[in-house]
Amino acid sequence: MRLPPERPRAVRYPVLAVVFVCAACGLVYELELVALASYLIGDSVTQASVVLSVMVFAMGVGSLLAKRLRCRAAVGFGLVECGLALIGGCSAMVLYAAFAWLGEARYVLVAFSLAIGVLIGAEIPLLMSLIQRGARREQDAAGTVADLFAADYVGALVGGLAFPFLLLPWLGQLTGALVTGAVNAVAGGALVLWLFRRDLTPRSRWLLVGANLAVLAVLGTATALADDFEQAARRAVYGPDVRVAVRTSLQEVVVTGGHGGPPDLFLDGRLRVGGRDEYRYHEALVHPAMNGPRARVLILGGGDGLAAREVLRYADVRAVTVVELDPGVVHLVRTDPELAALNGQAFRDPRVTVVYGDAFRLLRPPGPVQERYDVVISDLPDPGLTAGAKLYSAEFYGLVAARLADGGRLVVHAGSAAARPRTYWTVDATLRAAGFATRPYAAAAPPARATRTAGPPPAGPASPWGYLLAARTPHRPLLALSPTAPRLRSLTPGSLTTAETRIERTRTAERTGLPPSTLVHPRY
Repeated sequence: MRLPPERPRAVRYPVLAVVFVCAACGLVYELELVALASYLIGDSVTQASVVLSVMVFAMGVGSLLAKRLRCRAAVGFGLVECGLALIGGCSAMVLYAAFAWLGEARYVLVAFSLAIGVLIGAEIPLLMSLIQRGARREQDAAGTVADLFAADYVGALVGGLAFPFLLLPWLGQLTGALVTGAVNAVAGGALVLWLFRRDLTPRSRWLLVGANLAVLAVLGTATALADDFEQAARRAVYGPDVRVAVRTSLQEVVVTGGHGGPPDLFLDGRLRVGGRDEYRYHEALVHPAMNGPRARVLILGGGDGLAAREVLRYADVRAVTVVELDPGVVHLVRTDPELAALNGQAFRDPRVTVVYGDAFRLLRPPGPVQERYDVVISDLPDPGLTAGAKLYSAEFYGLVAARLADGGRLVVHAGSAAARPRTYWTVDATLRAAGFATRPYAAAAPPARATRTAGPPPAGPASPWGYLLAARTPHRPLLALSPTAPRLRSLTPGSLTTAETRIERTRTAERTGLPPSTLVHPRY
């Protein structure tokens, strides 16, 4: 039915407003999938590539399929929006459930990307049919298309900005997606049932009313149960001992165990501190680098305070600077009795100073960390994680080199040479490209525990943690323990020698000539 020519604006502006809202909701669904997949699966570049490429392909498929609905554009658009609101709104919850109870989220991620992409692609042809009802004459077609795409792009901008700055901090990932779905359903349903009600048969009208009410009921129920669902899923992932679960401005922090036993600390689903065995990792990380001058020590990462605990065991250490990205982690470690006991109240020591921010930015002039240090300890996330790849680049190691005093040493956790040899030896090649001489060594990791999460420590089932001791000298740095080293539980001079011999066996000819990782060409 063609609306009277005197009412073009009454059609065009409401349609453009709904285009704006739908575009914003569609981009929120995309970003939600990327963010949650990066958190659950890891490797944000891969997850973003999968979601966006699959979704763009599916949008093309949806546009083709929508051609069959153009003759009934109003009811078609109403049903598309119902489906999009339901699938997009529930996508985060279903993805999290698949990870928590099935241990696999990749296939679910692809399925949701396809479904959401098809529905978003179907919107455009149907909306163009609807907005043409506001044109005074056929010559307005080009202007109509321009208006539609302008509203679509502006809506995408608003949705893209609202996701990180409003939805995530205020509502979180699960509730944010559900609320977005409800807004999507209300906008689409209101447009069709109000403005284009004359295009609907009584049966179609009741179908859309029932579908929208059902979708809103599902989304509302899921929102009401979101907290209980999240707690149940968290127990499925981390076990029944979840003691603390908080979301800082940067990540989710979960503490399990404690109550008289050693606690475990998870950051974004990855085990960062295994309380029963962390001393093996931190003794091997810290003490070989402390053989020599050590008055001033810089720890990159280490917000758990455990590397600082080992450093402070040397009485001649005068100053320790800890560079930590997330203030929420340090606050939790300072205030949680179990974690504070595990790190020996390291952050209460007057020799310790904590500087918050990105290590790359802070070390780069004129950043606040410009002193020279005898020892630099890189206690950073695994180099295989895309988010931290720049902190394993030749440019970053160049910044570190500028902060080393004469005779200073750098130690880097480089992942497992047994489980990920190419990654480990790429870190070695990158250090060498930055002008360091290196010495590889490892420490035996404990048997892996039954958990669906992964990340250092531990490095993997029976895979030793791999380290690189580096110095800016023409000779290889000395790999030994200081004669005045405190008594250690897991490390001896003999074990260091054995670990170096074992790890050198993984240095094949192919891995010797690996190219270094740089900011513009990350190799991890």
